[in-house]
Amino acid sequence: MQSKQPPARSRAPRHRVVVVGSGFGGLFATKALAREDVLVTVVASTGYHLFQPLLYQVATGVLSVGEVAPATREVLRRQRNARVLLGTVTEIDLAARTVVSESPAGTLRTPYDSLIVAAGSTQSYFGRDEFSEYAPGMKSVDDALELRGRIFGAFEMAEVRAQDPATTADQLRAQLTFVVVGAGPTGVEMAGQIAELAHRALRGNFRSINPSHVRIVLVDFANAVLGPFDPRLRDRAAAHLESMGVELQLGQRVVGVDRAGVDLEAADGERTRIETPTKIWAAGVQASPLGASLAEQSGAETDRAGRVRVLPDCTLPGRPEVFVVGDMLAMEGVPGLAQAAMQSAEHAADQIGRRLRGEPTGQAFVYDDKGSMAIVSRFYAVAEVAGRKVWGLPAWALWLAVHLVYLIGFKNRLTTLLHWAVSFVGSGRSERTATRQQVMARLAMLEREKEGPGTSPPGTPW
Repeated sequence: MQSKQPPARSRAPRHRVVVVGSGFGGLFATKALAREDVLVTVVASTGYHLFQPLLYQVATGVLSVGEVAPATREVLRRQRNARVLLGTVTEIDLAARTVVSESPAGTLRTPYDSLIVAAGSTQSYFGRDEFSEYAPGMKSVDDALELRGRIFGAFEMAEVRAQDPATTADQLRAQLTFVVVGAGPTGVEMAGQIAELAHRALRGNFRSINPSHVRIVLVDFANAVLGPFDPRLRDRAAAHLESMGVELQLGQRVVGVDRAGVDLEAADGERTRIETPTKIWAAGVQASPLGASLAEQSGAETDRAGRVRVLPDCTLPGRPEVFVVGDMLAMEGVPGLAQAAMQSAEHAADQIGRRLRGEPTGQAFVYDDKGSMAIVSRFYAVAEVAGRKVWGLPAWALWLAVHLVYLIGFKNRLTTLLHWAVSFVGSGRSERTATRQQVMARLAMLEREKEGPGTSPPGTPW
């Protein structure tokens, strides 16, 4: 006679965590949950994790896309409790605890028990979004590749135009003029790299033009470069930029951008125009539009950049299961930096783990300021670390080490180090390819330019 077996116990379903975004916030939150008994679903509009601080080096031919944007699935391949879904999140229904996303395969509704929103930020044009057509930002791989085509294309078009006897010296000068809007770390690093390109990397590459005969203009409404830095470091960075031939146009508002140039306005109302086909926008950020929706549903407030004013533990008011981290978070003393995104994401993951283990939650997020740094050129950077001010070669070496540490994957670190050796110790740029579409677009613009100069659209300054 067979004995009866006790009925098998049904295992409770795992706690479902949805992470919106695959940037620093999304990736670090997901990895911090690797040892928890949860099912993590990452929903992101791209299939890669973007190391945004090095994006300008993609635009200037130092690094390849793969080194700064490894596939998210590859990064998380060994984390068995995580999965990745490609789709653009269009709605978060807090009442139904559901994330709605759109992909080529259709609409997907993903339920959650806990939610971490790390949707990041986009470029802000201060209400003048029409500028984006002529002055791409620096927030995505697409932006970087577009800028790479425009930057290297500017030199190519100058070589072409130099063959035309009808081309005037002013027209050739304009073709070799680059305007970078925004004198924060991204703008300073971009201006410095264009100067490196012109004076070192492209030397001897052309027969009809001299690449070093460029005009590089760094524009900002502020009266100093690298505003958040110590004044001594700001002054040193500005002096080094000027020694490289970068022209600083500070205290200037951008009031117009068109295909042929940029219009500036000084504090006294005086207007000037810089003729150039190559403009780069590195000024201002705007949080994801999801922030406004979350604020409306929860009663939270947003700041001028659309970031959500969260509770001290990074949750929404009345929604302890919803965390907002990274560039979408508005909290006193927390800057919009990669370090803040990583730390706030790990804090959110820790709170979820505590809740599942029955431990006390609600601990306030405390940001650990590890300092700031910006590279100006090869062998020269400025940095504030642990209260110490460092500049020149030591700061440059520190910058390299920190960025190598935070790159994802040994292979990416190794190839990045090799590319840096080629570009900084030598003078080569191995990533200079522009697509046929970009080249044809530049030629089409050249044809339009022959029809007459562009005019700046009217409007209020940013």
